[in-house]
Parts: sequence; structure tokens; C-alpha cells
Amino acid sequence: MSVPKSTPLNLTSTGKDPMDARRMARLAAVQALYQMEHSGTGVKQIIREFQDHRLGTELDGAAIREADADFFADLVQGVVDLQVKIDPFIERHLSEGWTLKRLDATARAILRGGIYELLRRVDVPYKVVIDEYVDIATSFFEAGTSEPGFVNGVLDSCAGEVRTDER
Repeated sequence: MSVPKSTPLNLTSTGKDPMDARRMARLAAVQALYQMEHSGTGVKQIIREFQDHRLGTELDGAAIREADADFFADLVQGVVDLQVKIDPFIERHLSEGWTLKRLDATARAILRGGIYELLRRVDVPYKVVIDEYVDIATSFFEAGTSEPGFVNGVLDSCAGEVRTDER
């Protein structure tokens, strides 16, 4: 999983918009979480690899927007630190008969990043969190698939539990 299947997220930019930098950090965090799950690479090593070799580099000859390296590191480290809390939380919001292991690895990485932000990044409004991770899901899955709607539903259900003050 290196490049999204489709790219509704504009990966190139000439400006330095902080929101774009966070968007790119989220995308990179999902990729890093996926890579960690499949390779067994440790969190410190994966953060260093992404910060040294992937964030702010080129992809297919086009410069990738700068990602907020600190936000990226917080997302990846935070998911790892809270995974024993995040995974059961996600499972409680899945349909009956579904488990986290049954989900596609990309969907797991997306949900873990989104749940971490809902739980710990209260500086980011829950609607922004949901919109960002649905956009990421849309970029990784084929058009017409159910994953973006699924991600939206799970994150919205979780937000209803942890962000009651914003609803």
C-alpha cells in the first residue's frame, strides 16, 4: 500500500496550507500503520523512515505536499500507544458478527487513526476528523465500494459516544 487507488486527495500543491499539511500527515499515518501491521516494523523506526524518506518527497515525478511531521508522529505513536483501547472501542461499534480482524487492513488503519483523533485530538472538531478519514477511505478503495460509507458510519457512531459535547 503505497499510493491510493484513486486520488481525490490532491497530493501536490504549491502552497503551504497547514490544513493540507495535516491532511497529508493523516494519509501518511494510515500508510505507516498499514505498513507496520504487515511488516512488523516498530513505531519509532516507521516514524523515522517516513519523516526521513517519504514526507515531502516526490511521487511519480510530482512533489508530494509537505506533511506536518509532528502531527504525523503524534498520530502513529498515539495509535500504537492506545491500540489496546482503540481496537475494542472499534469492535463495539461494528455490526453484529463483525470483528476487527475481519476488516480489510487498510480500513483498520483508517479507523484506528480516526478513533485516535476522536479520543485524543479534541483540538480537531469531530466532523473534520470524520470528513478527513472518509476522504482517505475514498482515495484507497475503488469507486462504488462500501468502505467510505462504512468508515463514516463507524466514526460517526464512535464520535457520538466520545464527543457528546460537540453534537
